[in-house]
Amino acid sequence: MATALKPTDVEHFREQGFMPARPILSAGEVAHYRGCLEAFEAAQGATLGELPGQLRAKTHLLFPWMDELARHPAILDVVEGLIGPDILIYHVTSWLKEPGTGSYVSWHQDATYFGLDPAEHVTAWVALSNSDLESGCVRVLPGSHRQGQRPHESGPTEGNLLSNGQVLRDIPLDEPGVALEVPPGHLSVHHTHLMHASGPNRTAERRIGFGISYIPTRVRHLGETRLTAMLVRGEDRFDHFEHEVPPAGEFDDAARARHAAACERFFSSHGSRRTGDGAGAIEAH
Repeated sequence: MATALKPTDVEHFREQGFMPARPILSAGEVAHYRGCLEAFEAAQGATLGELPGQLRAKTHLLFPWMDELARHPAILDVVEGLIGPDILIYHVTSWLKEPGTGSYVSWHQDATYFGLDPAEHVTAWVALSNSDLESGCVRVLPGSHRQGQRPHESGPTEGNLLSNGQVLRDIPLDEPGVALEVPPGHLSVHHTHLMHASGPNRTAERRIGFGISYIPTRVRHLGETRLTAMLVRGEDRFDHFEHEVPPAGEFDDAARARHAAACERFFSSHGSRRTGDGAGAIEAH
């Protein structure tokens, strides 16, 4: 399948702040990656979201299959078309909405809790199951990224997948937005300042997606802690981050130790940020 972006794709992203769903994985690849996830969960007797240790965050440091997915050439081709050829993975979040749980995400901007400069981070949202309005897909306010960083405040936390219930101050909680539906094997991409949210999964099936946060190597973190990131394409001539090491084995001791250390740096550096000042608060994982 063709993955290179056309000028019209890039223009849409620049104007609207997002790229609609486009095919990126074959049916066989979807089955493989989902099978790897669910085989691990079956062996553990719990879903990834139920296990201790922030496993939904930086999941690419724990499993070779997730590392492989995050550096998939077709995904990186799309990302390169938006941010250039020198690419780091800054973060990964496994967005798992189990049926009937009521989990949702309040209106927010990713830049609020990532603390990056300049604001050139993009999130590739990769679906391994159907993500539509009924299953709680991402909803966006097209063009809202052009407003830059907006103030957030603490909101409801019950069922909210954002840890502090952070919510955009000027957006009603019931704002419907525009549904960004992503079929399995497809991805969407959104800008770090795009206002977005998602509702609960009202279907009988799991909603499985991965938000992979990519940045060009010129971007730096504003905090005092030196964070980690993984070089996945090109070269890093700036050295703003300590380079992460791909996992050699499935959830082995070395991978778990590196994952725990990277998450400790990430969450400790973001934990002191305030939700109302535009500087940010951490994302729940």
